[in-house]
Amino acid sequence: MNYLAHAYLSFGVSDIAVGNLISDFVKGKKKLDYPETIQHGITLHRAIDTFTDGHPITQEAKFSFRRDYGLYSGAITDIIYDHFLANDMDQFPDPGRLEAFALRTYEQLGTREPLFPERFARLFPYMRTQNWLYNYRHREGIYNSLHGLARRATHMPDPSTAFQIFESQYEQLQDCYRRFFPELKNFAFNELQRLSSPKKI
Repeated sequence: MNYLAHAYLSFGVSDIAVGNLISDFVKGKKKLDYPETIQHGITLHRAIDTFTDGHPITQEAKFSFRRDYGLYSGAITDIIYDHFLANDMDQFPDPGRLEAFALRTYEQLGTREPLFPERFARLFPYMRTQNWLYNYRHREGIYNSLHGLARRATHMPDPSTAFQIFESQYEQLQDCYRRFFPELKNFAFNELQRLSSPKKI
């Protein structure tokens, strides 16, 4: 999943959100350099990604992009899912709720800014000032995100085709999201409960 989903699936817990959003920039055992609650967020992020990538509904969504983008189809689908989450009336009944959630998430992250991995530290000011989490709501935000992905991914083909597929198959991709996200939310909640439970000696 992409940034909005990982933030949302932190269930309001500040350090879980921090770990969840920095996880892609924390490799292997580097996780152990962080406070325990942030470690839990990193672990949760990895569990969410594994669950998402292996799920048959996500495989169905990725198929739309696979011919043109190969291995990048997963990252593209993650971005697309964030658009549908941002417009999901069950999760964010109105744009104001999404705006408030985005601002609260930036505040949560900002409290731990000295702990950010270098690459996320460079990215975070843009995320905040350009309000990425809110702007996934708009198709222009998805267009910008796909082009940002292409800049970071050296061998990814021109993302314009991915955006055209997103627009032409909008309803089919939205249906994949609607069938998948409740399962993911339930999985993530249970995984967080497991991580947060006191360890038995």
